[in-house]
Amino acid sequence: MLDNLLSRYSWLAQWEDIGIALGILIIFHVFRKIFTKYIYKLLLRLAKKTPTDIVTNIFVAFEGPLRLFFVGIGFYVALMYLPLEKNTNEIIIQVFRSFIIFLVGYGLFNLSAASSALFQKIGLKLDVEVDEILLPFLSKLARIVVIALMVSIIADEWGYDINGFVAGLGLGGLAFALAAKDAIANLFGGVIIITEKPFSIGDWIKTPSVEGTVEDITFRSTKIRTFAQAVVTVPNSTLSNEPITNWTKMGKRRISFHLGVTYSTPKANLEACLTKIENMLKLHDEIDQETIFVRFDEFNESSLDIFVYFFTKTTVWGQFLAVKEDVNFKIMEILEAEEVSVAFPSRSIYVEKEA
Repeated sequence: MLDNLLSRYSWLAQWEDIGIALGILIIFHVFRKIFTKYIYKLLLRLAKKTPTDIVTNIFVAFEGPLRLFFVGIGFYVALMYLPLEKNTNEIIIQVFRSFIIFLVGYGLFNLSAASSALFQKIGLKLDVEVDEILLPFLSKLARIVVIALMVSIIADEWGYDINGFVAGLGLGGLAFALAAKDAIANLFGGVIIITEKPFSIGDWIKTPSVEGTVEDITFRSTKIRTFAQAVVTVPNSTLSNEPITNWTKMGKRRISFHLGVTYSTPKANLEACLTKIENMLKLHDEIDQETIFVRFDEFNESSLDIFVYFFTKTTVWGQFLAVKEDVNFKIMEILEAEEVSVAFPSRSIYVEKEA
Protein backbone atom coordinates (compact mmCIF):
# COMPACT_ATOMS: atom_id res chain seq x y z
CA MET A 1 0.00 0.00 0.00
CA LEU A 2 2.78 2.40 0.94
CA ASP A 3 4.64 1.60 -2.29
CA ASN A 4 1.52 2.41 -4.30
CA LEU A 5 1.15 5.77 -2.56
CA LEU A 6 4.83 6.64 -3.14
CA SER A 7 4.55 5.63 -6.78
CA ARG A 8 1.38 7.70 -7.18
CA TYR A 9 3.02 10.70 -5.47
CA SER A 10 6.11 10.39 -7.67
CA TRP A 11 3.93 10.26 -10.78
CA LEU A 12 2.01 13.37 -9.68
CA ALA A 13 5.28 15.19 -8.87
CA GLN A 14 6.60 14.47 -12.35
CA TRP A 15 3.48 15.84 -14.01
CA GLU A 16 3.62 18.87 -11.71
CA ASP A 17 7.22 19.56 -12.81
CA ILE A 18 6.22 19.17 -16.45
CA GLY A 19 3.28 21.54 -15.92
CA ILE A 20 5.52 24.15 -14.29
CA ALA A 21 8.04 23.78 -17.15
CA LEU A 22 5.25 24.35 -19.69
CA GLY A 23 4.14 27.36 -17.65
CA ILE A 24 7.66 28.78 -17.84
CA LEU A 25 7.61 28.35 -21.63
CA ILE A 26 4.27 30.15 -21.86
CA ILE A 27 5.51 33.02 -19.65
CA PHE A 28 8.59 33.57 -21.83
CA HIS A 29 6.46 33.35 -24.96
CA VAL A 30 4.10 36.04 -23.61
CA PHE A 31 7.07 38.17 -22.57
CA ARG A 32 8.50 37.81 -26.09
CA LYS A 33 5.23 39.13 -27.51
CA ILE A 34 5.26 42.08 -25.08
CA PHE A 35 8.93 42.83 -25.81
CA THR A 36 8.41 42.73 -29.59
CA LYS A 37 5.23 44.80 -29.58
CA TYR A 38 6.12 47.46 -27.04
CA ILE A 39 9.65 47.48 -25.61
CA TYR A 40 11.49 46.80 -28.88
CA LYS A 41 9.50 49.44 -30.79
CA LEU A 42 10.20 51.97 -28.01
CA LEU A 43 13.94 51.21 -28.13
CA LEU A 44 13.88 51.49 -31.93
CA ARG A 45 12.23 54.93 -31.76
CA LEU A 46 14.85 56.08 -29.27
CA ALA A 47 17.64 54.72 -31.51
CA LYS A 48 16.32 56.70 -34.48
CA LYS A 49 16.73 59.90 -32.47
CA THR A 50 20.47 59.30 -32.08
CA PRO A 51 22.80 61.31 -34.38
CA THR A 52 24.05 58.15 -36.13
CA ASP A 53 22.18 55.46 -38.07
CA ILE A 54 24.47 52.66 -36.87
CA VAL A 55 22.54 52.19 -33.61
CA THR A 56 19.29 51.83 -35.55
CA ASN A 57 21.00 49.40 -37.92
CA ILE A 58 22.15 47.27 -34.98
CA PHE A 59 18.62 47.14 -33.52
CA VAL A 60 17.13 46.14 -36.88
CA ALA A 61 19.83 43.51 -37.49
CA PHE A 62 19.32 41.89 -34.07
CA GLU A 63 15.51 41.92 -34.12
CA GLY A 64 15.28 38.30 -35.33
CA PRO A 65 17.95 37.01 -32.90
CA LEU A 66 16.19 38.74 -29.99
CA ARG A 67 12.91 37.02 -30.84
CA LEU A 68 14.67 33.65 -30.91
CA PHE A 69 16.57 34.49 -27.71
CA PHE A 70 13.39 34.59 -25.61
CA VAL A 71 12.26 31.28 -27.10
CA GLY A 72 15.67 29.73 -26.40
CA ILE A 73 15.95 31.03 -22.85
CA GLY A 74 12.40 29.83 -22.14
CA PHE A 75 13.33 26.29 -23.20
CA TYR A 76 16.59 26.53 -21.22
CA VAL A 77 14.92 27.59 -17.95
CA ALA A 78 12.11 25.04 -18.42
CA LEU A 79 14.50 22.14 -19.06
CA MET A 80 16.82 23.17 -16.22
CA TYR A 81 13.80 23.17 -13.84
CA LEU A 82 12.99 19.55 -14.65
CA PRO A 83 14.72 16.98 -12.43
CA LEU A 84 17.03 15.61 -15.12
CA GLU A 85 20.35 13.83 -14.76
CA LYS A 86 23.57 15.81 -14.37
CA ASN A 87 24.95 14.74 -17.74
CA THR A 88 21.73 15.83 -19.42
CA ASN A 89 21.94 19.25 -17.75
CA GLU A 90 25.50 19.68 -19.00
CA ILE A 91 24.41 18.90 -22.55
CA ILE A 92 21.55 21.41 -22.23
CA ILE A 93 24.01 24.09 -21.07
CA GLN A 94 26.28 23.31 -24.04
CA VAL A 95 23.38 23.52 -26.46
CA PHE A 96 22.28 26.84 -24.95
CA ARG A 97 25.80 28.29 -25.22
CA SER A 98 25.98 27.20 -28.87
CA PHE A 99 22.55 28.74 -29.40
CA ILE A 100 23.77 32.09 -28.01
CA ILE A 101 26.81 31.99 -30.31
CA PHE A 102 24.49 31.26 -33.24
CA LEU A 103 22.26 34.23 -32.33
CA VAL A 104 25.25 36.60 -32.17
CA GLY A 105 26.45 35.31 -35.55
CA TYR A 106 22.92 35.65 -36.94
CA GLY A 107 22.79 39.29 -35.85
CA LEU A 108 26.24 40.09 -37.26
CA PHE A 109 25.24 38.34 -40.51
CA ASN A 110 22.24 40.68 -40.82
CA LEU A 111 24.37 43.68 -39.85
CA SER A 112 26.83 42.96 -42.67
CA ALA A 113 24.11 43.16 -45.33
CA ALA A 114 24.83 45.35 -48.35
CA SER A 115 22.04 47.74 -47.30
CA SER A 116 23.62 48.32 -43.89
CA ALA A 117 24.78 51.84 -43.01
CA LEU A 118 27.86 50.31 -41.38
CA PHE A 119 29.78 50.08 -44.66
CA GLN A 120 28.75 53.60 -45.59
CA LYS A 121 30.17 54.93 -42.32
CA ILE A 122 33.40 52.94 -42.71
CA GLY A 123 33.78 54.29 -46.25
CA LEU A 124 33.36 57.87 -45.05
CA LYS A 125 35.81 57.40 -42.17
CA LEU A 126 38.49 55.87 -44.42
CA ASP A 127 37.71 58.24 -47.30
CA VAL A 128 36.91 55.26 -49.54
CA GLU A 129 34.25 55.51 -52.22
CA VAL A 130 31.77 52.73 -51.45
CA ASP A 131 29.86 52.26 -54.70
CA GLU A 132 27.28 49.75 -55.87
CA ILE A 133 29.96 47.23 -56.85
CA LEU A 134 32.26 47.46 -53.82
CA LEU A 135 29.43 47.43 -51.27
CA PRO A 136 27.97 44.00 -52.19
CA PHE A 137 31.50 42.58 -52.50
CA LEU A 138 32.47 43.74 -48.99
CA SER A 139 29.13 42.52 -47.65
CA LYS A 140 29.63 39.01 -49.04
CA LEU A 141 33.20 38.91 -47.72
CA ALA A 142 32.09 40.01 -44.23
CA ARG A 143 29.29 37.44 -44.18
CA ILE A 144 31.69 34.63 -45.09
CA VAL A 145 33.99 35.69 -42.24
CA VAL A 146 31.05 35.80 -39.78
CA ILE A 147 29.88 32.31 -40.77
CA ALA A 148 33.42 30.90 -40.55
CA LEU A 149 33.96 32.37 -37.07
CA MET A 150 30.54 31.21 -35.84
CA VAL A 151 31.11 27.63 -37.05
CA SER A 152 34.63 27.59 -35.56
CA ILE A 153 33.50 28.82 -32.13
CA ILE A 154 30.58 26.38 -31.99
CA ALA A 155 32.84 23.50 -33.04
CA ASP A 156 35.34 24.48 -30.34
CA GLU A 157 32.47 24.60 -27.83
CA TRP A 158 31.74 20.94 -28.57
CA GLY A 159 35.38 19.91 -28.22
CA TYR A 160 36.45 19.70 -31.86
CA ASP A 161 40.12 20.53 -32.47
CA ILE A 162 40.04 23.59 -34.73
CA ASN A 163 43.83 23.98 -34.60
CA GLY A 164 44.28 20.54 -36.12
CA PHE A 165 41.80 21.41 -38.85
CA VAL A 166 43.64 24.65 -39.67
CA ALA A 167 46.98 22.79 -39.69
CA GLY A 168 45.49 20.26 -42.07
CA LEU A 169 44.46 23.09 -44.37
CA GLY A 170 48.04 24.40 -44.25
CA LEU A 171 49.47 21.01 -45.28
CA GLY A 172 46.96 20.66 -48.09
CA GLY A 173 47.21 24.29 -49.15
CA LEU A 174 49.43 23.63 -52.14
CA ALA A 175 47.18 20.92 -53.53
CA PHE A 176 44.13 23.11 -52.91
CA ALA A 177 45.76 26.09 -54.64
CA LEU A 178 46.62 23.99 -57.68
CA ALA A 179 43.11 22.56 -57.87
CA ALA A 180 41.43 25.94 -57.37
CA LYS A 181 43.79 28.13 -59.42
CA ASP A 182 40.96 29.22 -61.74
CA ALA A 183 38.75 30.18 -58.79
CA ILE A 184 41.63 32.12 -57.21
CA ALA A 185 42.34 33.84 -60.55
CA ASN A 186 38.67 34.86 -60.76
CA LEU A 187 38.75 36.15 -57.19
CA PHE A 188 41.78 38.35 -57.85
CA GLY A 189 40.20 39.42 -61.13
CA GLY A 190 37.15 40.58 -59.17
CA VAL A 191 39.39 42.50 -56.75
CA ILE A 192 41.12 44.22 -59.70
CA ILE A 193 37.77 45.18 -61.24
CA ILE A 194 36.55 46.61 -57.92
CA THR A 195 39.73 48.56 -57.12
CA GLU A 196 40.35 49.96 -60.61
CA LYS A 197 36.61 50.49 -61.28
CA PRO A 198 36.55 50.32 -65.09
CA PHE A 199 32.76 50.11 -64.79
CA SER A 200 29.90 50.11 -62.29
CA ILE A 201 26.62 48.22 -62.11
CA GLY A 202 24.29 49.62 -64.76
CA ASP A 203 27.09 50.74 -67.12
CA TRP A 204 27.07 49.89 -70.81
CA ILE A 205 30.40 48.22 -71.62
CA LYS A 206 31.97 46.51 -74.60
CA THR A 207 34.77 43.92 -74.57
CA PRO A 208 36.09 41.54 -77.25
CA SER A 209 33.86 38.81 -75.77
CA VAL A 210 30.62 40.61 -74.84
CA GLU A 211 28.69 43.89 -75.00
CA GLY A 212 25.83 44.94 -72.77
CA THR A 213 24.81 46.34 -69.38
CA VAL A 214 26.53 45.22 -66.16
CA GLU A 215 24.01 43.62 -63.78
CA ASP A 216 26.10 42.10 -60.98
CA ILE A 217 29.64 41.24 -59.92
CA THR A 218 30.48 38.34 -57.61
CA PHE A 219 33.66 36.68 -56.34
CA ARG A 220 33.84 34.50 -59.45
CA SER A 221 32.18 36.29 -62.33
CA THR A 222 30.41 39.35 -63.71
CA LYS A 223 26.90 39.18 -65.17
CA ILE A 224 26.25 41.27 -68.27
CA ARG A 225 22.86 41.60 -69.97
CA THR A 226 23.20 41.93 -73.73
CA PHE A 227 20.92 44.04 -75.92
CA ALA A 228 19.19 40.79 -76.95
CA GLN A 229 18.17 40.51 -73.24
CA ALA A 230 20.38 37.46 -72.68
CA VAL A 231 22.56 37.31 -69.55
CA VAL A 232 26.22 36.47 -70.18
CA THR A 233 28.34 35.37 -67.21
CA VAL A 234 31.99 36.27 -67.78
CA PRO A 235 34.74 34.97 -65.43
CA ASN A 236 36.49 37.85 -63.67
CA SER A 237 39.91 36.58 -64.72
CA THR A 238 38.87 36.89 -68.37
CA LEU A 239 37.21 40.27 -67.98
CA SER A 240 40.11 41.82 -66.06
CA ASN A 241 42.57 40.90 -68.84
CA GLU A 242 40.48 42.30 -71.70
CA PRO A 243 40.28 45.86 -73.02
CA ILE A 244 37.02 47.33 -71.73
CA THR A 245 35.19 50.18 -73.44
CA ASN A 246 32.78 51.91 -71.07
CA TRP A 247 30.28 53.74 -73.26
CA THR A 248 28.43 55.08 -70.21
CA LYS A 249 31.48 57.13 -69.20
CA MET A 250 31.34 59.14 -72.44
CA GLY A 251 30.90 62.86 -71.89
CA LYS A 252 29.76 63.23 -75.50
CA ARG A 253 29.18 60.95 -78.48
CA ARG A 254 31.03 61.14 -81.80
CA ILE A 255 29.56 61.28 -85.31
CA SER A 256 31.99 60.95 -88.20
CA PHE A 257 31.33 60.22 -91.89
CA HIS A 258 32.29 61.07 -95.49
CA LEU A 259 29.71 62.69 -97.75
CA GLY A 260 30.40 62.12 -101.46
CA VAL A 261 29.08 64.58 -104.10
CA THR A 262 29.32 64.30 -107.86
CA TYR A 263 32.36 65.48 -109.84
CA SER A 264 30.10 67.82 -111.81
CA THR A 265 29.57 69.99 -108.71
CA PRO A 266 30.90 73.55 -109.27
CA LYS A 267 33.58 74.79 -106.85
CA ALA A 268 31.38 77.69 -105.64
CA ASN A 269 28.48 75.34 -104.81
CA LEU A 270 30.79 72.94 -102.96
CA GLU A 271 32.25 75.79 -100.87
CA ALA A 272 28.74 77.03 -100.07
CA CYS A 273 27.74 73.55 -98.89
CA LEU A 274 30.79 73.35 -96.61
CA THR A 275 30.04 76.75 -95.08
CA LYS A 276 26.31 76.09 -94.57
CA ILE A 277 26.84 72.62 -93.03
CA GLU A 278 29.43 73.99 -90.59
CA ASN A 279 27.19 76.92 -89.60
CA MET A 280 24.24 74.55 -89.14
CA LEU A 281 26.30 72.39 -86.74
CA LYS A 282 27.53 75.44 -84.81
CA LEU A 283 23.97 76.68 -84.32
CA HIS A 284 22.51 73.27 -83.40
CA ASP A 285 21.47 73.06 -79.72
CA GLU A 286 22.34 69.35 -79.40
CA ILE A 287 25.83 69.54 -80.92
CA ASP A 288 28.92 70.01 -78.75
CA GLN A 289 30.76 73.13 -79.96
CA GLU A 290 34.26 72.12 -78.90
CA THR A 291 35.15 70.07 -81.99
CA ILE A 292 33.46 70.53 -85.38
CA PHE A 293 35.14 69.74 -88.72
CA VAL A 294 33.54 70.13 -92.15
CA ARG A 295 36.22 69.91 -94.88
CA PHE A 296 36.63 68.98 -98.52
CA ASP A 297 38.70 65.89 -97.85
CA GLU A 298 39.70 64.07 -101.03
CA PHE A 299 39.07 63.19 -104.65
CA ASN A 300 37.59 59.73 -104.53
CA GLU A 301 37.13 57.34 -107.44
CA SER A 302 33.56 58.45 -108.17
CA SER A 303 32.95 61.41 -105.83
CA LEU A 304 34.27 64.55 -104.19
CA ASP A 305 34.35 63.64 -100.50
CA ILE A 306 33.32 66.03 -97.70
CA PHE A 307 34.59 65.00 -94.26
CA VAL A 308 32.09 65.70 -91.43
CA TYR A 309 33.23 65.24 -87.80
CA PHE A 310 31.41 66.42 -84.65
CA PHE A 311 30.00 65.30 -81.26
CA THR A 312 26.52 65.22 -79.78
CA LYS A 313 25.95 66.47 -76.24
CA THR A 314 23.84 63.45 -75.31
CA THR A 315 25.26 59.96 -74.88
CA VAL A 316 21.88 58.21 -74.62
CA TRP A 317 21.49 55.91 -77.61
CA GLY A 318 17.92 56.90 -78.53
CA GLN A 319 18.53 60.65 -78.21
CA PHE A 320 21.83 60.31 -80.11
CA LEU A 321 20.03 58.68 -83.05
CA ALA A 322 17.41 61.44 -83.05
CA VAL A 323 20.09 64.15 -83.22
CA LYS A 324 21.95 62.28 -85.96
CA GLU A 325 18.74 61.96 -87.99
CA ASP A 326 17.99 65.68 -87.60
CA VAL A 327 21.49 66.61 -88.80
CA ASN A 328 21.15 64.30 -91.81
CA PHE A 329 17.87 65.92 -92.84
CA LYS A 330 19.37 69.40 -92.53
CA ILE A 331 22.35 68.36 -94.67
CA MET A 332 19.92 67.06 -97.32
CA GLU A 333 18.12 70.44 -97.31
CA ILE A 334 21.44 72.26 -97.79
CA LEU A 335 22.44 70.03 -100.72
CA GLU A 336 19.03 70.52 -102.36
CA ALA A 337 19.26 74.31 -101.91
CA GLU A 338 22.71 74.39 -103.59
CA GLU A 339 21.60 71.92 -106.29
CA VAL A 340 24.36 69.48 -105.33
CA SER A 341 23.79 65.77 -105.93
CA VAL A 342 25.09 62.95 -103.78
CA ALA A 343 27.40 60.67 -105.77
CA PHE A 344 27.14 56.92 -106.01
CA PRO A 345 29.79 54.46 -107.21
CA SER A 346 29.93 54.69 -111.02
CA ARG A 347 32.32 54.35 -113.96
CA SER A 348 32.49 56.07 -117.34
CA ILE A 349 33.38 53.90 -120.34
CA TYR A 350 34.76 55.50 -123.53
CA VAL A 351 34.58 53.52 -126.78
CA GLU A 352 36.99 54.45 -129.58
CA LYS A 353 35.83 54.07 -133.19
CA GLU A 354 38.23 52.94 -135.93
CA ALA A 355 38.86 55.41 -138.79
